[in-house]
Amino acid sequence: MHKVWAALLCFAAGGAALAEGWTPMSGEDIGVALTDRKLQYTSAWQEFRASGRTLYNAGADSWGYWRVQGDQYRSQWPPSDLWACYDMQRSGDRLRFVGQGDDITEAVYAD
Repeated sequence: MHKVWAALLCFAAGGAALAEGWTPMSGEDIGVALTDRKLQYTSAWQEFRASGRTLYNAGADSWGYWRVQGDQYRSQWPPSDLWACYDMQRSGDRLRFVGQGDDITEAVYAD
């Protein structure tokens, strides 16, 4: 049942509307933009390892997994086995993760 719910979340995220100045990213674009890179969010940072591991820190380390599937970024944070799905957009050096219900998180490169 959890996998069906996760699939529905992925499908719902795909309909996110683009704001002016943002360009949708392909799966290839996402892989290039994230692999072995570090992003800075408002009050946290995240590293995306080529191994598929990701380290998120908002005051404490949290290890998860990431991958690109189709034209979406996907992440999993144990102990959950569900993969969250996000469309991605780019505007200059800024990246956007667009989730279910147009939930948007913006980041810039930390390096």
